Amino acid sequence: MRILGHRGASADFPENTLEAFEEAMRQGAAGVELDVMRCASGELVVCHDERLDRLAGLHWEVATTPWWKLRTADVGSRLGFAPARIPLLDDVFEALPETAIVNVELKCETVDDGGLAVEVGALIERRGVADRVFVSSFNPLCLVRLAKAWPDLQRGFLIDPDKPWAPQAWGWLPLVAKTSVHPHWSACTPARVNGWHERHWEVAAWTVDDADEARSLRAMGVEWLITNRPAAMRAALSGR
Repeated sequence: MRILGHRGASADFPENTLEAFEEAMRQGAAGVELDVMRCASGELVVCHDERLDRLAGLHWEVATTPWWKLRTADVGSRLGFAPARIPLLDDVFEALPETAIVNVELKCETVDDGGLAVEVGALIERRGVADRVFVSSFNPLCLVRLAKAWPDLQRGFLIDPDKPWAPQAWGWLPLVAKTSVHPHWSACTPARVNGWHERHWEVAAWTVDDADEARSLRAMGVEWLITNRPAAMRAALSGR
């Protein structure tokens, strides 16, 4: 089982920042999971929330705010950490070691993604990192667009536990997933994991910070553990 830092080592550093990603690697993670959206000026911004109220106490919507302004936001202090800045996806690829696996989640809840999927695919190809990057999304239309523009890229479908299971697991998943399925950890059962493996999908379970849950998922054969605490989960899985 390999470990990905959920938004980096987000229990120890501000989520989705270079500091959190670098810390995840120091803690022995195989790589990181992160969120990407486009801002008003078109850049690929690494941020989970549509607005910066929670992260920075600012009433700024990422999609309608240009990068020159977003880059000034402090997304660390309000969360109880040192000041930190929002990075671009290109910055993350530049900062992480060449061995780091990166799970890029496309953040978009609308039909029109404003070019997000295609631009992320173009960056992955331009950077030459397709062998260690897999793209996921709750929005199947984003993955459809990615598949059309960049069919060889690794794609995984995120299953939303707050939405009906059948349309996602039996409808969209077979259509849009190329390499992986990304369920909430509580949705994993031995039967489901075996069924996904029969379809040649790897399983990336999120978000797991409990040692017993981690060991149970490993016993089922889950390949990827997405956690806020990479070091603690590594210790739990190694028996320390």
